[in-house]
Amino acid sequence: MNNEITFKLNADNLILQSLREDISSEDVSTNSVIREKKEGKVQLLCKQDGVIAGMDVFLRVFELLDTSARLEAYVKDGDRVKKGDLLADLYADVRALLSGERTALNYLQRMSGIATYTRSIADMLSGSGIKLLDTRKTTPNMRIFEKYAVKAGGGYNHRFNLSDGILLKDNHIAAAGGVRKAIEMAREYAPFVRKIEIEAENLEMVDEALEAGADIIMLDNMSLEMMKQAVKIIDGRAETECSGNVTAQSIGELIQIGVDYISCGALTHSAPILDVSLKNLMVLNK
Repeated sequence: MNNEITFKLNADNLILQSLREDISSEDVSTNSVIREKKEGKVQLLCKQDGVIAGMDVFLRVFELLDTSARLEAYVKDGDRVKKGDLLADLYADVRALLSGERTALNYLQRMSGIATYTRSIADMLSGSGIKLLDTRKTTPNMRIFEKYAVKAGGGYNHRFNLSDGILLKDNHIAAAGGVRKAIEMAREYAPFVRKIEIEAENLEMVDEALEAGADIIMLDNMSLEMMKQAVKIIDGRAETECSGNVTAQSIGELIQIGVDYISCGALTHSAPILDVSLKNLMVLNK
């Protein structure tokens, strides 16, 4: 099963849960004024400059309420948009338009906000050769949407979940009895195609990780000076990742360190939404 099909199947389940959260039995407001199916049209408008992400998810909300729903989109995921832009015209049963509005906008605003924030940082890294990674610091039941939005904004996905790769963090190291022991145990357990990444909080841990044959060393919450020393010590013998307190304000200094990757939890846990709205509803067959 390819990734696109898997995404759609998982997305449908999650979107349906969101709709059930908002419509526990019925949409009383809509049902009180619209008693039968009527085709309607509404405009999707942008209220802020940013990067759009989640157009398919937005439409899917309405398709699950009305199989005839359709979207005439004038932008695609990853496009830069400006305040006042008409993003799309949406057609569906008026009841579906009214009942699905909030859920659909919640997805689109959240995903577009993440894409916008990601693009702002990815642009700062342009030309540096450094890849911007997300983390697992995602909203529960929103990971597939949030990580998709990171990619739409020009970032890359780190591990999608705990089954995707080996990352030995401080508590794994403590449980194993040290850096070397943790790497040796992981090497013995994991398939040979898996890379082993390990966190290092100081230069002694960097040395031990190198000696034990780590594939990727994450420089976790180190000072800038210590990270520079660590990269010099590693000298290409392992890939390097910088993590911890990465923000748009700190990227300029981090670029100078020379790491291969910069991971940033803020892409998903701190990005503000991008404000979009559905306006100018028209009933087409009164």
